[in-house]
Amino acid sequence: MQRLPRMKSLQKFVSVHAFLHNHFNQERHLVDRNTFKLRRLAALAEWQSIAA
Repeated sequence: MQRLPRMKSLQKFVSVHAFLHNHFNQERHLVDRNTFKLRRLAALAEWQSIAA
């Protein structure tokens, strides 16, 4: 892992990473395939609406 030059940069990176990880982490091993696919599609649609 590369070192970030400033603590502020690190905090910004970590906050964005945590948001994305929590948004897309679906805990695949706990749900069946169809439910996982539906949740994944919903997460991607939401992300596209935010990013657009």
